[in-house]
Amino acid sequence: DSYESFLFFRLIIGAIGASFVITQYHTSIMFAPNIVGTANATSAGWGNLGGGVTQMVMPFLFTLLMGFGLAEGVSWRVAMVIAGAVCFFTGIAYYKLTTDAPDGNFKDLRQRGEMPDKKESKGSFAEAAKDYRVWILFLIYAACFGVELTVNNVAALYFIDYFGLSLTTAGIVAALFGLMNICARTLGGLFGDKFGIKWGLKGRVRWLMMILALEGVALICFSRMDVLPIAIANLVVFSLCVQMSEGATFSVVPFINRKCIGAVSGIVGAGGNVGAVSAGFLFKGSFEWPDAFLIMGISVFCISFLVPTIRFSASVERSTKVEIDEILRKKREMAMAAN
Repeated sequence: DSYESFLFFRLIIGAIGASFVITQYHTSIMFAPNIVGTANATSAGWGNLGGGVTQMVMPFLFTLLMGFGLAEGVSWRVAMVIAGAVCFFTGIAYYKLTTDAPDGNFKDLRQRGEMPDKKESKGSFAEAAKDYRVWILFLIYAACFGVELTVNNVAALYFIDYFGLSLTTAGIVAALFGLMNICARTLGGLFGDKFGIKWGLKGRVRWLMMILALEGVALICFSRMDVLPIAIANLVVFSLCVQMSEGATFSVVPFINRKCIGAVSGIVGAGGNVGAVSAGFLFKGSFEWPDAFLIMGISVFCISFLVPTIRFSASVERSTKVEIDEILRKKREMAMAAN
């Protein structure tokens, strides 16, 4: 009922972003290394998709409530209560219906002697923060997810101001960008897994560099577009690249430090928010928006050349390869037995 109370609770609602990190941690330990990139990318991509769907559903819900005779001020509050209830019951379902790991909860695994003691298997946030690779991935995620958030914020206005589209039409065109989350981020993780199976952890890094560089090129091209159909086609290509880059990033994250997966995921995930805030300043009036997109594209392309600095020790490469080969061998044996 006041600006101060609204701001206070809006800031608290922002803590829901932590659920992304928890999800990436959970999928990283729940899925085998040959498919963990696909799992991480799919869960995160559908999270982004859910954000887009919510932006469409909430205004409809608000209008529906007003149609039932509720006042405007009451309608948006009731709509928020419904959204909050969905989150609350989803949280309860998550707690009741999932386990910490494929074989059960950590507590039960430790009691059965199937998992090391907590002190032996736990890494620290400081340990993750000391690893330079984590901060390289922080920058990389700023250059993909941060860019995606920025484009989500300005895409509709860009097509209104620079292509003369109506608000409704511009909204539909801008929605194409977000809807690519249905499959694009999953593809980034999927190709990361494929490259990892064929070329090891180096392969995952190479794929990340390739797709991030393509993202930068696509954004540079989009900034120079002045023909509407070509601009829309380029937006779709750019959307594919930026979301595949996000999936590729989190196909590398689980292998940085397995004892600190949660901390690594948290630092890298925060890079997306930092990137969005930083890129947002380009659209505050200092530059024409096409030039702002150009600067972003050049920045992304330059950051892609940092990717090869992410290296893994020979022992980690070997142990990961042995683990994946064993999993694939068992899969082949199961397939032969089934036939």
